Amino acid sequence: MKQLMRIELDQVSGVFAIMPTPATDNASSPDAIDTVDHAEARRAASALIADGVDAIMINGTFGEAATLTQDELFAFTRTVVDEVAQRVPVLGGATTLNTRDTISRARMLSEIGVDGLLLGRPMWSPCDDETLVDFYRHVGAAVPELGIIVYDNPVSFRGKISSWCYSELTRIPQVIAAKYPALGPGLEADLDAMGDGMTLLPLEREWYAASQLAPDRIHACWSGSSSCGPAPAVSLRNALSAGRLGEAELIAEALGHASETFFPEGSFEIFSRYNVPLEKIRIDEAGYIKAGPCRPPYIHCPEDYAEGARESGRRLAALHRELSGRLAAARS
Repeated sequence: MKQLMRIELDQVSGVFAIMPTPATDNASSPDAIDTVDHAEARRAASALIADGVDAIMINGTFGEAATLTQDELFAFTRTVVDEVAQRVPVLGGATTLNTRDTISRARMLSEIGVDGLLLGRPMWSPCDDETLVDFYRHVGAAVPELGIIVYDNPVSFRGKISSWCYSELTRIPQVIAAKYPALGPGLEADLDAMGDGMTLLPLEREWYAASQLAPDRIHACWSGSSSCGPAPAVSLRNALSAGRLGEAELIAEALGHASETFFPEGSFEIFSRYNVPLEKIRIDEAGYIKAGPCRPPYIHCPEDYAEGARESGRRLAALHRELSGRLAAARS
């Protein structure tokens, strides 16, 4: 087992790619036992690294942490950690419905060798501010060797994390960043609350806009679209780090165009009902990773919504091909 070294705040830089848990062909069956396609998981993790991502996050929403068995989740994590072999940080999802199971899962992920956690709060009932902060404090104390990226998803976790919570989370040494939702009017207040104690990761297509609002504070993005091909997010990173703002803006606009058909009726609320199948449909259509079928119960999706996801996947695949060529030319 590798020597653990907690991912720290100053390492939150670049493209934090989110990958699915590749599924076997029978994964949609409620009787299936082991549904992880480990060969594809190994291939996908190495492909993301070869194409330039800076970290990999697993076992989130479209990583199907909610529908993997515990054995599957641990086996998949072990496959990714072994394949990555410390080339980039790996952050594992430890979210469960309660604090004790989350701590148990986090400790096992630590033994497997992840560098940190992507951690959402329990969502059976909404957590008030004190409950939320206590949850992260207890988990951080239980696995002090792991950095924590807080998963702020207002729909999945029943509410936006408040600025007061962010100010309190900075007092927890393990908390280094937040996987941040869509940019909104609360961004400035949240950044002020974070101070120098943590940072936030915007969605890749909002990274340019976020960097213009806080150029000295935001140095990384989270990227689900990287599983459709990471060249757009990597190219955006390169443009921002080199100060080529016009180029960065154009890439952000192209990413926005690629996502236009992804959200049914333009609604994140509707999208959230079908988040897992829409993400996996988009990834499979793009062809960079074979995500495979969804695990039950989240296997249904209206066909018009699915076609919007396929179109988004096609657009992202084309953008990946275009920008991959530019990246190769720049390296030669």
